[in-house]
Amino acid sequence: MKAQALSRAEGPALSRAEGAADKIRLWREKPQVFVREVLGVTPDAWQDEVLAAFPHRQRLAMKACRGPGKTAVEAWLGWNFLLTRPQPKIAAASISSDNLADNLWAEMAKWRQRSPLLRQTFEWTQSRIFAREYPETWWMSARSWTRSADSQTQGQTLAGLHADYILFILDESGGIPDAVMASAEAALASCVEGHIVQAGNPTHLEGPLWRACTSERALWHLTEITADPDDPKRTPRVKAEWALEQIQKYGRDNPWVLVNVFGRFPPGSLNALIGPDEIADAMERRYEAATYSEAARVLGVDVARFGDDASVIFPRQGLNAFPPVRLRNLDGPQGAGAVARTWRDWEADAVFIDDTGGFGAAWIDNLRLLGRSPIGVGFAQSANSAKYANKRAEMYFEAVEWIKAGGALPGRNTPGLAELAAALTQTTYSFRGDQLLLEPKEQVKAKLGYSPDDADAFALTFAQPVLKQWTRAVDLSRLRRGIV
Repeated sequence: MKAQALSRAEGPALSRAEGAADKIRLWREKPQVFVREVLGVTPDAWQDEVLAAFPHRQRLAMKACRGPGKTAVEAWLGWNFLLTRPQPKIAAASISSDNLADNLWAEMAKWRQRSPLLRQTFEWTQSRIFAREYPETWWMSARSWTRSADSQTQGQTLAGLHADYILFILDESGGIPDAVMASAEAALASCVEGHIVQAGNPTHLEGPLWRACTSERALWHLTEITADPDDPKRTPRVKAEWALEQIQKYGRDNPWVLVNVFGRFPPGSLNALIGPDEIADAMERRYEAATYSEAARVLGVDVARFGDDASVIFPRQGLNAFPPVRLRNLDGPQGAGAVARTWRDWEADAVFIDDTGGFGAAWIDNLRLLGRSPIGVGFAQSANSAKYANKRAEMYFEAVEWIKAGGALPGRNTPGLAELAAALTQTTYSFRGDQLLLEPKEQVKAKLGYSPDDADAFALTFAQPVLKQWTRAVDLSRLRRGIV
């Protein structure tokens, strides 16, 4: 299609403008001008550099720290391609359908609302954006795959897409399967003009983003975005004060800092502890009491640190976890009383209380005054196993292994269980040397919007191995009689 036909397709607002064909040509050759004139925004320096490279490079990759505006660049390029190429087809994908809807697709809607030209020319729906005059042949579509999809099914997400002008946008590509990228690469073989744009945080030492930064570096125009407060080219969208705080708290070599502040790959990949489907399965499991009756009864107690946090008492016996008790605004004597009552009523064999930073000390001291023997646990203390960087990592990993091995959680409507599921599925881990390490709790809280109190209490039930009281009594009796 020639520029004259392009101007007609873009609607009256542009077709009546003097020099419409020249405008289209300019915006096509210089997307950075398009962003200023059509979207009314001035890009950051690194964003300008990506926009300028787009017409000349088939493959663009952005390896970024947290929050620099990479999704905005993806959306700007999507709108530029839709407006300035004839009969284009664009496919957008992300690590999940929810992530695509909440980030890139929402960003596309945001910029359409800011431009009268785009609103007049294109229709936006939850899964498709199309030119009003050419709805069947001029569009951008949202593509996704199910969590249980195998590599062949994942590859089909972008397979079979052919056009003279074609663009693939892969958001959060650090976690996108290789099979999806392979399908996008195949479509470039027969088009007149084709591009792949990917962007993400460097959380995985594998996959499309990793390869674009390493083994396939020569094929990609790579832009690296950092929030390093010492770098003069740092993104201005991330506060330098925040970056300095993270560095001071956790150190420059901390995997979370490397990824989120410096935009660099960590020594080991960051991964979620467990998937949502595994949590959902655990909430559906039900066991007869006889299945776990011979196992020890354990209570994990997380003590609230601030007024908006909850103190949680979590009971577990063998493969069965029971509904937690959630309490607020209790002082030491009140909290100890609540734990003592649960301890007595349930005849618990052991009670582990979070004593990280001394927050649980008053509860522990008051329980001892009541004749009880709780066990204080510091999350930063050494783990039993050398494979874990600290006790927190050990307890959380044993908790998720318990779920994967068949553990039964209370039903999804139980108070606190939605928070537990969110914390377990959104807490990530990496490696410090050869030891497993969880991301800092403060970052989990920032991500969730609340403290992971329920998850901490549940994890505490795995603090140490526990024997059932009658089993210990039998063992002592045998020892007294000299029976080994």
